[in-house]
Amino acid sequence: MKFSLKTTFLYRLGLLLTLTTAASSCSKDEFLDVNDNPNLPQSVTPNVLLTGIEATTGFAVGNELGRVTSLLIQHQAGIANQPATYDTYALRGAFDNSWNFELYGGALINTRLLIDQNQATNPVYAGLGKLMRAYNFALATDLWGDVPYSQANLGPANLQPRFDAQQDIYQGNTALGIESLFDLVRSGMKDLDNTSNLLLPGTADDIVYKGDLVKWRRFGNTLLLKLANTISRKNPDLARTVINEVLAKGPTAIITSNTDDFEVPFGTSVGNQNPLYSYNFVNRPDDQMMSRRFLDSLRIVRIRPASGTPPRPDTVFRNDPRLPRFFTTTPRTTAASKTPFGFFTGYDNAGTQAVPLRVNRSRYAPYVVGVSGEAPVRLVTNFQRAFILAESALTLGTAGDAQALFQEGIRASMTKAGVSATDITAYFVANPSLVTLSPAAADRDKNLNKILTQKWIAWVGNGYEAFNDFRRTGYPRLQIVLFPSSDSPSSIPVRLFYPNSEISTNTSQVPTPQPNVTARVWWDID
Repeated sequence: MKFSLKTTFLYRLGLLLTLTTAASSCSKDEFLDVNDNPNLPQSVTPNVLLTGIEATTGFAVGNELGRVTSLLIQHQAGIANQPATYDTYALRGAFDNSWNFELYGGALINTRLLIDQNQATNPVYAGLGKLMRAYNFALATDLWGDVPYSQANLGPANLQPRFDAQQDIYQGNTALGIESLFDLVRSGMKDLDNTSNLLLPGTADDIVYKGDLVKWRRFGNTLLLKLANTISRKNPDLARTVINEVLAKGPTAIITSNTDDFEVPFGTSVGNQNPLYSYNFVNRPDDQMMSRRFLDSLRIVRIRPASGTPPRPDTVFRNDPRLPRFFTTTPRTTAASKTPFGFFTGYDNAGTQAVPLRVNRSRYAPYVVGVSGEAPVRLVTNFQRAFILAESALTLGTAGDAQALFQEGIRASMTKAGVSATDITAYFVANPSLVTLSPAAADRDKNLNKILTQKWIAWVGNGYEAFNDFRRTGYPRLQIVLFPSSDSPSSIPVRLFYPNSEISTNTSQVPTPQPNVTARVWWDID
């Protein structure tokens, strides 16, 4: 799908608004020193705000935050410049733009405006703002831990917003006036039912669901599942309660079809392309390529049976048909790995070997970036819902057949990537051990590994979600790079450093001492 000229204008106007309202978490005084200017509007209609929020959220997940997390969870490997540095876990002094312009000065300030300006008159728009605000705050707190939340985006009313504890952001804290992310989503869902007003989102301003409130409700309920899944190991009782609350609404209340996925569309024209495409194929085509670790997880693997024993059904297994949908093939070279789909070339994360020529690198394929940048950035999906419910059935005892949900997640991922039903069936037949959970209670961790490994594969193009899963479960098993930064010499980082701009402008509120990248966030337990 391409952005129209109108959509492009709305997105840019929404982004312009974030700079003029100066209500980000680290608002600078000079942004507030403005007079009335017809070219810098202080109030924008909700349809314009919604477009900007959706586009900016997709951009944030696919841009620098997406690049660094895709490296940390070894979908991609950095081979030059900034990604090569990130791949060694040297993460200090980065992510100012993500924090200031995509999150606090982007989607979050616009959700604040959308809610405040429409709660009384256009509550449906306010509800959409709350759902998007919850998603973006989850993104921020998941990556940084404690962040400005309850006092964020208040502009002159509070230029030094408090950093709320992640525990309070997820669970709420009445004494501190902190609404939980769960209650924020619930409030948004309630607003969606108030359709008595005349102004409702339509096909022009809602670039994701085209004004379909049924799909928005499914997104909101599935977002509750995502949030519950994130804290499920730290607070299993709350996670179980939220998941049961959602399941009690019935199967039509959540995303159960790939056509209901919340994904932000991009186009083929410069400025509207998927940020993964813009970076990897236009602006910095020599910085990243597929991780060898990811390639080895999907390509053919041979197991030699012991002498005199019959061959096992999966003596030769994997050959995942998603591989050529996720990454491009390369010519046959000494570094290339042969598969039934052609040759692929990966690179060791933080490797020291010679970097192959561009033509010999496996890079993102059209499923992830499109042919010319038109692929969407996928935020909340059907396969994610199936994997979440499979995991919760296994670990929390919630309703559902973990085995059936696990296989449903694999099939949904493969179907979304464009794999034919015949090839999906062939994969299942060839890989019985990979797609079958053990009924033995003692094998719970092995089963969890299978679920999370398949989910990790499915999330190519969204490193943030895969990074969340890896941190909270330890799956899939990833090896530390050979020459890591001194900031994280013995483990893969589990959070980001706070940006320098926030440290310098909100000094009194930034946690001191600043947590290292090895310090686990609240919901991330050993």
